Amino acid sequence: MKEPIKRYPTKYPSDVSDAEWEFCAPYLSLMREDAPQREHCPRAVFNALRYVVKTGCPWRYLPSDFPPHYTVHQQAQRWVKAGVFETMANDLRKLVRLLAGRHHEPTAAILDGRTIQSVPESGERAGYDGYKRKKGSKTHVAVDVLGNLLAVLVTPANEQERDQAGELCRQVQEATGQNVKIAFVDQGYTGERPSQEAAAHGIELCVVKLAEAKKGFVVARLNKGGESGTSDSSIMTGLGARGSFGMW
Repeated sequence: MKEPIKRYPTKYPSDVSDAEWEFCAPYLSLMREDAPQREHCPRAVFNALRYVVKTGCPWRYLPSDFPPHYTVHQQAQRWVKAGVFETMANDLRKLVRLLAGRHHEPTAAILDGRTIQSVPESGERAGYDGYKRKKGSKTHVAVDVLGNLLAVLVTPANEQERDQAGELCRQVQEATGQNVKIAFVDQGYTGERPSQEAAAHGIELCVVKLAEAKKGFVVARLNKGGESGTSDSSIMTGLGARGSFGMW
């Protein structure tokens, strides 16, 4: 007789709500709920993974009221290999954009990088960022003008933003179906090479200078009837001329 699936009724702040689980469950179900090899509740495994991501604790330090750490780690690897998190993020971005009265795919993006202080576990991935005076990793991120994630790339901190422009643009176009036409960047992306690499993927880099960007945000007003038909790139081009990103 098959053993019942083990439940783990935890109450950590990182646990998913019922509404969140209703959205996530279809993406995470790589097998049927009644599959004979399923031993632990998928929601509990996902909660455990969220706990690790939120707290940064080692796998072996998972609290005992979660499924075993090796089970959580193995299932997390299956989810990563299946690409479920990318699919989930892409679909969620489209929903957010539609609810905001926009087209489900963006036409403009914002690229930037951030250096994160290293820990012993960073190993060979750590590098030294002379500008930020930090040793660690650097995350290169692309978002749409609403701040929704389009692409992310992690490198040692000594890697320059301009050297990652081509790969970020490739990922952006893969995620959006070749829909992005322009990307707004800071002066870390200046030079002929990043512009050429971005252009190879159909994206024009628009560099916003630091002195102009410090003038502040500019809120562009749209006609009530024209919100859904206004493209990101047309809005951002107008804001870029003023030297401001203006988060829409």
